Amino acid sequence: MPGDTVPAAPAIERLGDGALLLRFGDHIDATVNRRVHACAQALRACAPPWLLDLTPAYASLAVHVDVACIDRDDPLSVVQRWLEDRLAMAACAGAATSTAVFEIPVLYGGDGGPDLASVAARAGIETDAAIALHSAAAYTVAMLGFAPGFPYLLGLDPRLHTARHATPRARIAAGSVGIGGAQTGIYPAAGPGGWQIIGRTPLRLFDATRQPPALLAPGQCVRFVAIDADTFTARDEHTR
Repeated sequence: MPGDTVPAAPAIERLGDGALLLRFGDHIDATVNRRVHACAQALRACAPPWLLDLTPAYASLAVHVDVACIDRDDPLSVVQRWLEDRLAMAACAGAATSTAVFEIPVLYGGDGGPDLASVAARAGIETDAAIALHSAAAYTVAMLGFAPGFPYLLGLDPRLHTARHATPRARIAAGSVGIGGAQTGIYPAAGPGGWQIIGRTPLRLFDATRQPPALLAPGQCVRFVAIDADTFTARDEHTR
């Protein structure tokens, strides 16, 4: 289309002796994050023999390389040239194509969501309205980090944006759903944390005996579904 601008190709830099880092931007932005996941999708589809793994983040993509399969003095230079030749392809400028939505059941409020009332109060709304806002949005798993399987989710309604606690709690229960600034996320395991906890899911976000271990994947679309206490108890995977 006339007037359309083509996104600049990502900058490429070395990440140790066995990986390259593709930088698409330098801040949290949904459009940039979509480019990251679209490029990861395209590279997986190409499946070059040297590709070991991909690690998407908010604005960058780590490309892990099996340097042993490249018969050159500087294998990473070979891969970098290969990437530079292909990063102008439409898949890297567009968006990931997956439209399936994974539903995450959540028991909002109560002991499992001690910060729900304060988040609602800061937004100037009732708790039921805060639950409705949080569960109405479609979120994208921007990246996994902080702890194994922890999803950073983009798509939170601006009215629910809430700063983290000044002093983190010493222990957050596994499955806790929280808000940290403009993001929402889920704690896969019990541990310390500073996010505003508004509910809890009975799903196990990370299980080392499962394949794949992480329940969610970068680029995936998710939606929260409010459930009652009886449903939570019946589906609680953390007690099994």
